[in-house]
Amino acid sequence: MTDEADKSTRPTVLDVVALLADIPAQGLARGQVGTVMEPLDERTVLVEFTDDQGRAYAVAPCPRSELLVLHYVPQAA
Repeated sequence: MTDEADKSTRPTVLDVVALLADIPAQGLARGQVGTVMEPLDERTVLVEFTDDQGRAYAVAPCPRSELLVLHYVPQAA
């Protein structure tokens, strides 16, 4: 992966992301969707998980490598 491609797929603030692995300590399962709230360091971001009514049910530090950035418009491959 090129450095430019890495930057375009790397989770940043307000990105909607899906978990690629379970986080049992937080009661979170692979595939759950959340929003990146802030970077904690180079490898970790704080993600908020909400229900359909927008109520937060978890806020957890997540490794960037375990997140998939979701896109709602077509992206170049």
